[in-house]
Amino acid sequence: MKPGLPPPPPRSIGTPLLMLLLLALVVASFASLDLQWAAFFAPDALTSAREFLAGFTPPETAPAFVARTLGALWETLAMSLVGTLLAVIGGLLLALPGSGRFGAVARGVTRVLLNVLRSIPELVWAALLLVAAGLGPFAGTLALAAHTAGVLGRLFADALENVAPQPEAALRDNGAAPLAAFLYATLPQALPQMLSYTLYRWENNIRAAAVLGVVGAGGLGQMLKYHLSLFQMQSAATVVIAMLLLVAAVDGASFALRRALTR
Repeated sequence: MKPGLPPPPPRSIGTPLLMLLLLALVVASFASLDLQWAAFFAPDALTSAREFLAGFTPPETAPAFVARTLGALWETLAMSLVGTLLAVIGGLLLALPGSGRFGAVARGVTRVLLNVLRSIPELVWAALLLVAAGLGPFAGTLALAAHTAGVLGRLFADALENVAPQPEAALRDNGAAPLAAFLYATLPQALPQMLSYTLYRWENNIRAAAVLGVVGAGGLGQMLKYHLSLFQMQSAATVVIAMLLLVAAVDGASFALRRALTR
């Protein structure tokens, strides 16, 4: 240590201890699970897997079936768009009290509500809402909106809490109304981050919407479940390809939009 320099801070044992605990948890997880790797890579298992995958070729390309697949693709895309839009509206409304703008009590209650919304997976929301809304994309859209509102509400609230409060306080000191001060000073600071969160969740909702059809919520997932249940593997392969193309297109569009927002 050089003369005149303060002594280095004492090293904390918290981080190494946390890493050891995580390592112990991983080891315990492998030890507690009955992972039959030998059976998975056995010759019979590999032969069965190869025969199963061979049944997916060639994909179904009949014009009528392709048209139905495109209709289901649009339904999945529409579910993700509407579900994300509803989630943005609900998340923003919950983020305002969740960021502490209306007091500590409102913040605590709203944070608990947001935890409940995002703790329930989309599939569980869909299974619950199918009872009320019936089979079809409406229940899937509401399921996406409910779960994503919890996620975005928490992220939006954190973004609003982390912005600099001085610009809004200066506007209010000069006579601006609270709503106007929020819209012109606080919201513009958090808006780029909030838009980035929204686009990222839209990507996730595309994948979730494709899966929600398994419980009868419409779209590509419902088509996939139907054809797999009838062992129509070639038709199922076409649906899987449509899912991959949709996810890839949305990922590319979302990435380009996020790049444009950060320039």
